[in-house]
Amino acid sequence: MSSILQKGIRPMWVVRGLHKSAVEVLKYPTHEDTVTATFGKFISEVKPQHLSPVVLHRSKRMVLDSIGVGLIGSTTDVFQLALQHSQLMYAHHDVSSVYGPEGIKLSPTLAAFVNGVATHAMDFDDTWHPATHPSGAVLPAVLALSDMMPADGKPSGLDFLLAFNVGIEIQGRLMRFSNEAHNIPKRFHPPSVVGTMGSAAACASLLSLTPSECSHALAIAASLSGAPMANAATQSKPMHIGNASRLGMEAAILASQGLQASRLVLDAVEGVAGFNAFYKDYKPQHLKSPNDGDHVFLLEEQDIAFKRFPAHLGMHWVADAAASVHKHLVGFGPGTVSSAHIQAILLRVPNSKYINRAFPESDHQARHSFQFNACSALLDGEVKVQSFSPAAMARAELLQLLRRVRVEHPYDNPANFDGMYGEVQVALVGGDILRGRCDTFYGHWRKPLTDESLRKKFRNNAGAVLPEDKVERLIQIVQEMEKLNDCTPLLSQLQ
Repeated sequence: MSSILQKGIRPMWVVRGLHKSAVEVLKYPTHEDTVTATFGKFISEVKPQHLSPVVLHRSKRMVLDSIGVGLIGSTTDVFQLALQHSQLMYAHHDVSSVYGPEGIKLSPTLAAFVNGVATHAMDFDDTWHPATHPSGAVLPAVLALSDMMPADGKPSGLDFLLAFNVGIEIQGRLMRFSNEAHNIPKRFHPPSVVGTMGSAAACASLLSLTPSECSHALAIAASLSGAPMANAATQSKPMHIGNASRLGMEAAILASQGLQASRLVLDAVEGVAGFNAFYKDYKPQHLKSPNDGDHVFLLEEQDIAFKRFPAHLGMHWVADAAASVHKHLVGFGPGTVSSAHIQAILLRVPNSKYINRAFPESDHQARHSFQFNACSALLDGEVKVQSFSPAAMARAELLQLLRRVRVEHPYDNPANFDGMYGEVQVALVGGDILRGRCDTFYGHWRKPLTDESLRKKFRNNAGAVLPEDKVERLIQIVQEMEKLNDCTPLLSQLQ
């Protein structure tokens, strides 16, 4: 085990107190009136009792779904590349478990990295509004950090859920300070920014850092944030989540050892380029202390979107709209729908260039293609994991349909996950017109998956890697997380 584990971290998870570096930090002005200070104070002071039953229930659903998505993500090429890179280029310490491959452990930060990559490898992870993937950046870091703690110092199930929820809450608060953040992103991938901050906050909570150290952890994380949208629909996009998880953890660890950063990083102060460097219309507000009695976690007010198939969230509107048209098309012949019956296809979708891909050349591009997902649903009645296999993508029927697609961007269809819709219009060879529209797909936060549907998704995903007994055990453990004295049972079932 490295010297950083031996010298710097252990006192922080054994007792809440000040080590030498923290005393030195507190010599500086506290600036308790700044936004940054209130965020640090919230992270340090929030306790498990502040989590309502609704928040606990919703966050456990997120944990279960994210683990399942990470497990099936461990079967992808991009995960294997990240894992091989971590094993070959860095010395590892066999501390923290990696999704899927039995017996493989890495250093905590590298485990957070590769598990974050696995979580987003298929774009199957949860989504929130304003637009980001909240769980993927936080859960791998909390798992890896929990693995890193000594056997007699593992967090309880409630402490684990608290840290996870702190990471989710900080992401949501930061994104709600910007109107720009509400829209489908154009410049940078949000999880690479707010996800890094959320990971840092979650790890700071798990390490019981002081308010000042929590503020510094956020400020350090801000310097480790950001990834351009040019890498969307490539193998590099999953690395945005992996890096967010890993770098947020590193920020919290560095802060625990006394590294300092800007005390104004979350404030909108003239002449200070802090978090407002990411969002031009950033208008932050102080975060109320959880002890004030009127703080409500955002997760209580708004649920999470869980995907039924592995693709960009925008694809779920057009897929459901196209699936409704498919029901009418099956009457034209036995078996699958034939492209011979279809003359033209019109998609009426939001204007977002990076998910408007007429002829995707890889599974990553297909997961970000209105055209591909609409045509797949027209042919098969649904989009599923197998839809993105090389064989499915190369089907002659599918390629013929893709050539007949035209896209429109109606003025009333915003590039916004809360207000957008998907509409599919199919012109048949005989002249008939079939239309399908989806305003809220099943799985959206307005129409969330039932617990039964979520468990079915988890069983399908986790079952691709783990034996049935472990899959069922994981479901039981997550359902009863708040009852665990420590989180070892959860950590032991991931391989």
